[in-house]
Amino acid sequence: MADWDAGQYLKFADERTRPASDLLGRVPLVSPARVVDLGCGPGNSTALLAARFPDAAITALDSSPAMLEEARRTLPGLTFVEADLAAWEPDAAPDLIFANAVLQWLPDHAVLLPRLAGVLAPGGCLAVQMPDNLDEPSHRLMREVAAEAPFRAALAGAAGARTTLGTFQDYDTWLSRAGCTVDLWRTTYVHPLPDHHGIVEWVRATGLRPFLAPLSPEQQAAYLARYEAALREAYPAQGDGRVLLPFPRLFLVARRA
Repeated sequence: MADWDAGQYLKFADERTRPASDLLGRVPLVSPARVVDLGCGPGNSTALLAARFPDAAITALDSSPAMLEEARRTLPGLTFVEADLAAWEPDAAPDLIFANAVLQWLPDHAVLLPRLAGVLAPGGCLAVQMPDNLDEPSHRLMREVAAEAPFRAALAGAAGARTTLGTFQDYDTWLSRAGCTVDLWRTTYVHPLPDHHGIVEWVRATGLRPFLAPLSPEQQAAYLARYEAALREAYPAQGDGRVLLPFPRLFLVARRA
């Protein structure tokens, strides 16, 4: 799959940063010495961590060179590292692992999250936010359009790029067994967008990537036209033409004993 497009992602920078800010607000640590921003993207979450914990040694990791280039440009004084997030292990036990909108791209949460909790320093926290929108029309329609005849063969595996999230009970069980106390919640943000094309622009930077990557430019245009037409049926416009996009997200803060 092609590298991430930092510019496309940052078209909605404020909306994408708000969940990271809400997650950080529930982290109970006062002065962690070592902080890891796992899946830092273009650095919007890293900037929040640096402001909250100015004395911490912060290491920000991502697998995307394009995202890291943008992060280094905007936050030149911080440490950004290209890494395989699924295989990452710290050199020293961090007090906080902050994972905003990234773990939904990694498989086997029953193993992954306890492993991350297990590398924390005693009293440390694993703070996670993940989009929980695979059943929303925005994402259901991606799969339905992909199953149509012109796209079916090329996009047979696209829906498997993201991990289906567990339940509250799953995450509580997995992390409690790893010796953590667990704070779990789910929030649905409602984003007003100028029109249905705004939904396409939003998800083009994230959820649509696995559906567009296998297609030629001509096929991409045809897929996006069909997808946007389906969105018009699923999301009624307001009187002024705006469209409201509900966006549910799952949050957890697990603190190691």
